[in-house]
Amino acid sequence: MSTTQTITDPLASLVAADVQRVGAALAQDVFSQVFRHAVNAEDTDELAAQAAWQQGIQRWLDEGDSQGARTARLAFLVYALDAWGLAYTQAFRLQAIPPLTALLGSLRTRLDPQAEAQFAQHFAALSTQETAAIDGKIALRRSIHLALWHAMAACSAAEESTPIVQALGGLMLALDAQMPENGWRLLADSMATLQMALLEQGNAARAQEGTQQLFAALQHALPTERYQAALNLSSQALMGWMQARRAATE
Repeated sequence: MSTTQTITDPLASLVAADVQRVGAALAQDVFSQVFRHAVNAEDTDELAAQAAWQQGIQRWLDEGDSQGARTARLAFLVYALDAWGLAYTQAFRLQAIPPLTALLGSLRTRLDPQAEAQFAQHFAALSTQETAAIDGKIALRRSIHLALWHAMAACSAAEESTPIVQALGGLMLALDAQMPENGWRLLADSMATLQMALLEQGNAARAQEGTQQLFAALQHALPTERYQAALNLSSQALMGWMQARRAATE
């Protein structure tokens, strides 16, 4: 399994890699606001909040230089927001996140028939083609997994952190299953990111315990070759990060 395999992104001509990463960051920011609103619904104005989220999203969409580019951006953003929603409903045992459901619905109701057809085509590509917006997918999964890891690390007791660890492990395994060719790359990226976060936290007990549980579960559930390939790639990234960190302090 080569780490130097050439990857072709069928959406790159419409949404370049750097734009995909911006979209992943936007999805994280919007979802954070949506989730806070869901938790504190009585303290915020639903209509005003929805209008603010839509305005910020529309500004990013309007930066696309064609209708195809704009609908591809929208498809990626909906894909990303949906992934955040799925992760949090699983990790925190929620039935739904109503403000997110409303936002996702409102984003599509604005499309005319032609744009809707383009959106559907792009969204299908994201869902069925592993390399579609691959750079955005890597950034997306990294941020989701890291957010859940921080939630786990902040727990004060094992009974609080265990469900989050289980959900995080399930998401990472599902990612590998859904992307048989390239899932290990995204898995390796997240494994490296979580180890970096652990080192930055100074090996806090809860964070260390949860990370060990997560990696043990991955090793047990994945085929040996698959796990080892991801572990080797993540170790390379971690070593590069540590070397750069040491160089910065010299």
